[in-house]
Amino acid sequence: MDYRRIKRILFVNVFMNCVFISLQDKEKVLLDMVESGGELGWLTWPDQNGWEIAQQAVNGTLLYSYFVCNVEAREQDNWLRTTFIQRHPTATRVFVEMRFLVRDCNSFNAHSLTCKETFNLYASEADADIGTSFRKGQFRKVATIAPDEISRVGNMRVNIETKVVENLSRKGFYLAFQDIGACVAIYSVRVYYKTCPATVKSLAAFPETVAVAGGENQALREVVGACVENAESEDQPRIYCTVDGEWVVPVGQCQCSPGYEAVDDTCQECKPDFFKASVSNEACEPCPKNTHPSGPAAVSCPCLEGFYRAPEDPMTSACSGLPSPPKTLTATTAQMAIGKLELSWSPPGDTGGRSDITYNVVCERCEGSVCLPCGDKVRYEPSNTDIKETSVIISELEPHLNYTFTVEARNGVSQLSSRRATSTISTALHYTDPPSVTGMRLVGRSSTSLSLSWSVSRRANPSTIRYKLMYCEKEKDEAKTGKTYTVLVLEKNIVEISHLSPSTVYLFQVQALSPESNVGSNSVEEEFSTLPEVGSTAVILGAVAGGGAILLIVLVVLLLRKRRKNSHTRQGPEDAYFSSSEQLKPLKTYVDPHTYEDPNTAVLKFASEIHPSHITKQKVIGAGEFGEVFRGILKVPGRKEAAVAIKTLKPGYTEKQRQDFLSEASIMGQFSHQNIIRLEGVVTKFKHAMIITEYMENGALDKYLRDHDGEMSSFQLVGMLRGIAAGMKYLSDMSYVHRDLAARNILVNSNLECKVSDFGLSRVLEDDPEGTYTTSGGKIPIRWTAPEAIAYRKFTSASDVWSFGIVMWEVMAFGERPYWDMSNHEVMKAINEAFRLPAPMDCPSAVYQLMLQCWLQDRSKRPRFQDILSLLDKLLKSPDSLKTIADFDPRVSIRLPSTSGSDGSPFRSVSEWLESIKMSQYSENFSMAGIVSMEQVLQMKSEDIRNIGVRLPGHLKRIAYSILGLKDQTSTLSVFAV
Repeated sequence: MDYRRIKRILFVNVFMNCVFISLQDKEKVLLDMVESGGELGWLTWPDQNGWEIAQQAVNGTLLYSYFVCNVEAREQDNWLRTTFIQRHPTATRVFVEMRFLVRDCNSFNAHSLTCKETFNLYASEADADIGTSFRKGQFRKVATIAPDEISRVGNMRVNIETKVVENLSRKGFYLAFQDIGACVAIYSVRVYYKTCPATVKSLAAFPETVAVAGGENQALREVVGACVENAESEDQPRIYCTVDGEWVVPVGQCQCSPGYEAVDDTCQECKPDFFKASVSNEACEPCPKNTHPSGPAAVSCPCLEGFYRAPEDPMTSACSGLPSPPKTLTATTAQMAIGKLELSWSPPGDTGGRSDITYNVVCERCEGSVCLPCGDKVRYEPSNTDIKETSVIISELEPHLNYTFTVEARNGVSQLSSRRATSTISTALHYTDPPSVTGMRLVGRSSTSLSLSWSVSRRANPSTIRYKLMYCEKEKDEAKTGKTYTVLVLEKNIVEISHLSPSTVYLFQVQALSPESNVGSNSVEEEFSTLPEVGSTAVILGAVAGGGAILLIVLVVLLLRKRRKNSHTRQGPEDAYFSSSEQLKPLKTYVDPHTYEDPNTAVLKFASEIHPSHITKQKVIGAGEFGEVFRGILKVPGRKEAAVAIKTLKPGYTEKQRQDFLSEASIMGQFSHQNIIRLEGVVTKFKHAMIITEYMENGALDKYLRDHDGEMSSFQLVGMLRGIAAGMKYLSDMSYVHRDLAARNILVNSNLECKVSDFGLSRVLEDDPEGTYTTSGGKIPIRWTAPEAIAYRKFTSASDVWSFGIVMWEVMAFGERPYWDMSNHEVMKAINEAFRLPAPMDCPSAVYQLMLQCWLQDRSKRPRFQDILSLLDKLLKSPDSLKTIADFDPRVSIRLPSTSGSDGSPFRSVSEWLESIKMSQYSENFSMAGIVSMEQVLQMKSEDIRNIGVRLPGHLKRIAYSILGLKDQTSTLSVFAV
């Protein structure tokens, strides 16, 4: 058979069917075999019977390809090396896109051929072009290239493969393609690195950035930007560039300077007659009322003459005028107490366009033509300054004087002008101020007489006043029977009253009478007693002693009765309620924070406020929907220092974004359980809002399991599931549905304790335990969601149980993706056709049976979380119950490509097979042991696998089961009949 003729005809004709992908802005090409437009000058080794070059004119363009097809010879080792490729100084990671053709070995009839269907990609770094010098030992292997059928041209497969060459550090590099006996043609090689293209986000310009990993192997690289012209920011704007060339999580939003507004990605000056006073992204506003027109880029609009702005007025408010004087000012003394009057008025007709009207009252007293301030002795109710009412009571005024009262109307801009808006009224107090007695005191006494004196108000003339004195015995006054007052009219303010009874208490009242009338005011009633008669002292002392003894007895009796009453109270019928611990601890029910009219109220009710000074950020550990997530330290006075996770809200947020961000804290703050992520508190009263939670050292459960595949026993895995079930039982008891239960939303601490987190999709149940929550739209996690929730968007605790069954499968499969590479549509179709995930490898039968119970179609028959928790507890108490392993089908459970692929094509290399079962870390072990073909793999036993260095039980079983699955495939036997 003329293989050279076959390969030339087929490889060249296929160019007419090739379609080339256009470059994206984020791809920077270092080498393009097609676009070069000429011979590439690539080095072939050896010179003879190896790679050859072919050319073909397509639409007037010469296209070149390299091909080799030495399937008739054995032990092929043909190399094709590119020219020197200059590396960008910061591009440590490049992509190699290859378009190639591979001849199907089955199309050759000669059974003696040693045909292969793969070739290898190598790379070698250098600081300078080494010309035609070539040594295989300088190259390191990048990947084995195997065809994945895309389309067919005759018996040829047209393929596109992209591989990554990483950790480049020198000035350039070479690529090399090694043929080991395939019939293959390479007609396109494109080498490029990815960048995050120059962009403007949130008015911050970021330069084009090479997409490489950040520090400590993080997938994000922080890039610092600068605000666009006429924009500014308190914090330097930053953004993250992913290794795939995508910009994510801008931080530090820029805002337009005063006088400028945001238009697309620029800040443009305000138009004439418009202004903007502050740094913000708000639009410019038209000049308000009573202002001068402004020019371009105005930061304010000045007030017209006679109009003002108060210091606290925003620049967006209209300028205000002064108020007019108060109207209808009157002074009233009728029905008022002596020395008082009431001033009242009406509001000004013109308030100056403001509502903050207040009034000041000024009082002057005039004697003749001289007027002086009234002074401090005059009293005002409620005040004489900043009065909001339209009246004031003035007291402590002098008689026979003329008073002038001035009322000034003021508003918020009155202090900015010297003009005053006042109304004035004058009035005289034409009445006689009746004198009043201000005090009565005992001057002297005997057994039959009392001497008294008193004082009068200082405004009265004592020489013109008479006094009316009334007195009687106190006992008679209290009995209201036989009361007799003795009345005396006196000219002086002192008197001695005789002929009184010994040891008797008398009540006295004095009234001062004015010269014009007999009207006056009574003094305060006073009591005075006469002395006892001489010789009666002993009797009095005896009576006092006897009375004291009686009083002591009465006090003792009262004390005993009170103590007995208290004793009975403590034993009342309420004691039974308060002595019951169950009654003291009522059932707690979750409260949906979305039902609060003001979401901020829910945050304050359910979450503790933390001062930012108590929080120290240490390292970015992720980027969430609203901003960055940090690892940090919380140190609150009086509490032990604790490691925490800090979720931040990026600047420039809207109020809705802030409420959505804090709503998760309102939910978490209601939970207190060791298997629910603990909320430490929130920061809401400062500029940068934050949510502080406990720090979980081992991160998300799915990633932790994948990183420790096969390293944990079934007992440990069931223990982790027990913690998740306990947390979900607690949520279910609070009538709470999670809706997004998955291993990715379970966090693991340093003690391998699992805690439920991520409450973004959760909703509350109705009072009915079978109540549901119907969503109004949005994405749902198909692989973890119960069929009734997918079909009708109805979620219950029973749908959470279904999701828990999927989490059980994830845990027992060490983080395997549920339903493998099936599409969401295929998953839904399979579930509706009664397909259920098979038992993971080495899964206890009792655990898998519980999974199947969780996946019952009828949700009413699924177990409750209380039942699940009880069963897991029983399994952990009886470890022997975990020794019975569920039936395992490697062809289904491991999901081998050779059994589930679209074409059933067999594996052509050991490394390809190991990569398909996610055991590629053992490729070198197989190679060092001389196991380089799938024929040798099929002969291996468990002991052989252990001898080449596979020690972990889970990995040992995965490889062994995969070999068993391969042996069971009859189609696989023909692969090795070469």
